[in-house]
Amino acid sequence: MDGTTALSGTGVSPGIGFGPVHLLVVEVPEPPVGARHDGDAETERTRVHNALEQVAADLEARGETAGGEAQAVLSAQAMMARDPALAEVVDTAIGQGTAGARAVYDAFGGYRDALAAAGGYLAERAADLDDVRDRAIAVLTGQPMPGVPEGGGEPFVLVARDLAPADTALLSREVVAAFVTEEGGPTSHTAILARALGVPAVVACPGATGIKAGTPVLVDGATGIVRADPPADEVDVARKADEARQAVLAAATGPGMTADGRPVPLLANIGGPADLPAALAAGAEGVGLYRTEFLFLDRAQAPGEEEQYAAYREVLDAFPGGRVIVRTLDAGADKPLAFLPPPGEEPNPALGERGLRMFRAHRQVMETQLRALARAAGDGSARLAVMAPMVATREEADWFAKACRTAGLPEAGIMIEVPSAALRAADLAPAVDFFSIGTNDLAQYAFAADRQLGSLGALQDPWQPALLDLIHIAATAAVSAGKGCGVCGEAAADPLLACVLVGLGVTSLSMGAASLPAVRAALARHTTDQCGLAAQAARAAGSADEARAAARTQLPGLASLAM
Repeated sequence: MDGTTALSGTGVSPGIGFGPVHLLVVEVPEPPVGARHDGDAETERTRVHNALEQVAADLEARGETAGGEAQAVLSAQAMMARDPALAEVVDTAIGQGTAGARAVYDAFGGYRDALAAAGGYLAERAADLDDVRDRAIAVLTGQPMPGVPEGGGEPFVLVARDLAPADTALLSREVVAAFVTEEGGPTSHTAILARALGVPAVVACPGATGIKAGTPVLVDGATGIVRADPPADEVDVARKADEARQAVLAAATGPGMTADGRPVPLLANIGGPADLPAALAAGAEGVGLYRTEFLFLDRAQAPGEEEQYAAYREVLDAFPGGRVIVRTLDAGADKPLAFLPPPGEEPNPALGERGLRMFRAHRQVMETQLRALARAAGDGSARLAVMAPMVATREEADWFAKACRTAGLPEAGIMIEVPSAALRAADLAPAVDFFSIGTNDLAQYAFAADRQLGSLGALQDPWQPALLDLIHIAATAAVSAGKGCGVCGEAAADPLLACVLVGLGVTSLSMGAASLPAVRAALARHTTDQCGLAAQAARAAGSADEARAAARTQLPGLASLAM
């Protein structure tokens, strides 16, 4: 491939990246079929357990260093390495004479097949399971650990079939110029972590791994265009445009607001206190989504009230007078917890006991979290709001609001991420104080499309007119009831779509800290009426691409942002 041709994927993290290609090799050779150990089963078991614990500890250490979203993801991977049920399968195979590395390969393979067959959230974790397996086998066989290659001084473009969270968590713009993967989607771990790092990224880009290592590549994280061996003048033009865009973003300061003065609070999505510096530096006006599950991952028992209180209080103290919206424990499906087992076998965990359903089944865990939140709110000046995930009915909304009031929490809301909740939002609005739309799950459930499956990325596109319709229904119901309606899904991070969301009636936007400047700049360049016209045009379109193009014609101020 030369400079006259280009590959096209899905741009998921805006910006321009240029550098030599480094291909990520993640495969560790499969251990020989039928491999046997030397007869000392107990020694072999100990060796395998030590290897799995080494992998788990390494993943945890990477997560602690990276913090935030990456910490939650890597902690979940560490749980996989420490899964006692998986260890039991390995031990049984070793007892029958199978060599440790082969036993690990077979056990993980069985689990992988089960996850893939389950579909939904669990199928999304199959790649993460492969990464844990390969790392354990590398330790057992003395092979190099899979991961990112060493750079040669200048930032490189990392190209891979897919990227495991451990491969990207500790990277920075100084090390990697851009990510390009053949698989993945707009809400994949690669996309989420790339945006958090501020690194341009393109996913679902067929043919990317066919680019020869060392080839200079120009990556446009907004348009999804990947060009190999580009002419020098093309690189210069792209870089100058990106520099101009960065200058525009730097000039956008202050609270979120449209050009005609309508306030649109811009909030940050965080995974814990480690994310606060980036959120504050980007000018976040508060927190729109505090994912509390990071406190609960990779533990044999739930954290106590004091530990939770300290974590919540630290975040509240960072925004005196501001608003902090905390999502209660979102367990189940892709976030299984050892101390919160589902009530029975779940053929499709994404449609099973998760979110509020799991919370209701474990009242002690719920009551402890709500007490800790109430104490933290009472000891600080921030305005605390608490919301429940996966609410589907009016009865569930009533139940959660009552539980919050009983705990002394005055502001209770729900996430709109189940189509039934969006469609009947007018019934749910009187029961709660606010809505927060989780566009990632709302799209997944509305289109029956796995959010991590690159081949279904078009159905996960937040520009789908049907998804915009659901958002409009929920936002309209909230406004009619005098309630706020925010968006905390990845859709809010797109400056063009952020303006459309405001036009649909959304009253606040929450996103990763790195996306805040571009959204702030986009809103400041357009009036409320322009946003409304863009929303109407997008909803009238027949496809996601048509919706995006139609909205762009109504929002001319985005040209300077090169989005």
